[in-house]
Amino acid sequence: MSKILITTSSFGKADQGPLEKLEKGGFEIIQNPYGRKVTSEELRDLLPGVVGLIAGTETIDRETLKNSSLKVISRVGVGIDSIDLEAAKELGIVVKNTPEAPTVAVAELTLGGILALLRQIPQMDQAVRQKIWDKKTGVQLSGKTVLIIGFGRIGRYLAKMLAPFSIKLITIDSSLPGISLETALPQADIICLHASGLKQILGASEFALMKDGVFLINSARGELWDENALIEALRSGKAAGAYIDVFSKEPYAGPLTEFKQVILTPHIGSNTKECRVQMEREAVDNLLAGLNLL
Repeated sequence: MSKILITTSSFGKADQGPLEKLEKGGFEIIQNPYGRKVTSEELRDLLPGVVGLIAGTETIDRETLKNSSLKVISRVGVGIDSIDLEAAKELGIVVKNTPEAPTVAVAELTLGGILALLRQIPQMDQAVRQKIWDKKTGVQLSGKTVLIIGFGRIGRYLAKMLAPFSIKLITIDSSLPGISLETALPQADIICLHASGLKQILGASEFALMKDGVFLINSARGELWDENALIEALRSGKAAGAYIDVFSKEPYAGPLTEFKQVILTPHIGSNTKECRVQMEREAVDNLLAGLNLL
């Protein structure tokens, strides 16, 4: 009986259908016994005899792949930067992901983050709970200039959702012609990061170009900006606030937790029931297709 390893700890909780599909296929299913992201060493211990891996965000390096019997890695989600793709190609291991599924969930979270940030909703909720009746003055989204850096699936869907707010939209994408980052940054009231990859886009020189009082949103990847430059911008007032769902190292417990004008969430962009179900179904179908069983 062929073995399938599932490392995403929440797999099957929202919908048993994907698990049942694997069981009907006659596979022996091994699920994550740790209830959290597995380490490289733990992954290697779980892999003997496994032909298919339904993966989360854990690191899958050359050594792990070389010493496995894997034929397919099916990622539940979009990012595959944690997988040594060169090694996988050399070893003939098929790598798949689910790029369509998270689009709506991440775009909705981004819009919610923008509104919560502009109106300081979490901060005032906490104040009321502490019996403090302090009506802080917020900022309207309507009429603002929003810069979306990375105009792929999520960026485009976010733009569609922002349209009724009568914003001025600026978009930048490395694969498309258009305005330069240096020209766009000074114009933006709100900057949303939705680029792919791990290359830093916003460093100290880019923060210096931004408008005073800018609002920053990152629901893409923590590596896309220089955290120290962001912290300095928050301290100086260059940035009025930030909503952050992704971090270069997770779980995050760094200095951004000290800023009251920053809203932090634990990488929940795709974490809706509907999105999880769709991603898990697609991940199983991708796995079966990679094994030539679909």
